[in-house]
Amino acid sequence: MANQRRLINTVIFVLLLAGSVIMLGPLAWTVSTSLKTQQHVFDVPPQWIPEPLTWLNYKDVWSKAPLLYGFMNSAIVVVCVLTVGLFVAAMAAYAFSKFDFPFKEWIFMALLGTMMIPYSVVMIPQYIGFSELGWVDTLAPLIVPGLFGNIVTIFFFRQFMQGSIPNDLIDAAKIDGCGYFRTFTTVALPIAKPAIAAQAALGFMGIWNDFMGPLIYLHTPERQTIQVLIASMQSNYISTSNYPSLMAASMIALVPVVIVFFMAQRYFIESMAISGIKG
Repeated sequence: MANQRRLINTVIFVLLLAGSVIMLGPLAWTVSTSLKTQQHVFDVPPQWIPEPLTWLNYKDVWSKAPLLYGFMNSAIVVVCVLTVGLFVAAMAAYAFSKFDFPFKEWIFMALLGTMMIPYSVVMIPQYIGFSELGWVDTLAPLIVPGLFGNIVTIFFFRQFMQGSIPNDLIDAAKIDGCGYFRTFTTVALPIAKPAIAAQAALGFMGIWNDFMGPLIYLHTPERQTIQVLIASMQSNYISTSNYPSLMAASMIALVPVVIVFFMAQRYFIESMAISGIKG
């Protein structure tokens, strides 16, 4: 029995290792290419450790393309949407999980139903509406809709709060004289910190890597987000065959995502563990 379990664990380890190599292969090629000179990009066999190794591609792409504007614009969208949107989503989830009001389940099911509406259906009406407001070529179309929360985030918070926030704790806060909002901020939010951190990390990666929205609404290079700037580099700033510079720009845009993911990794595990134990 022990030998069979050891064999199964070995097979699982080999499969996971193979999957990791397959998933990390493109990333390794991107890093390697960003440090190569242009004439060595397609060497056969490929050189994973460049020879010669150069950092000039990073300097070149940073000086030619307005990447600093891209970073600033993406950061503005991320900060505005996450700070306000997560707070609003948490309030909505708290109401759906702990309050009783007429048609609660019907309203929640209707919100869940909006997840089945593809973006292509609302893309044109949204563009017309934002155009009428004069918001095209500004960050407003990327920020304002996100301020009202996200149904996926609301659903995640609702499930977390139902299993992790005891009703007795809320009743005790009411006895102490706390109102609805104070109970939410002093009781619910601290307990939901792991879930909020996990959703903040996921939301950051989603917003930072968003391409379709900025591509539709932003036209001026100084107002574009980092992903659209990188996509437009081939036509506006560098040669179409300059793969080292493109890979260098991609790595520059990837650094904040990697940092946020590793900083929030423990919150992913903590939120899943709490949900699994008490849900």
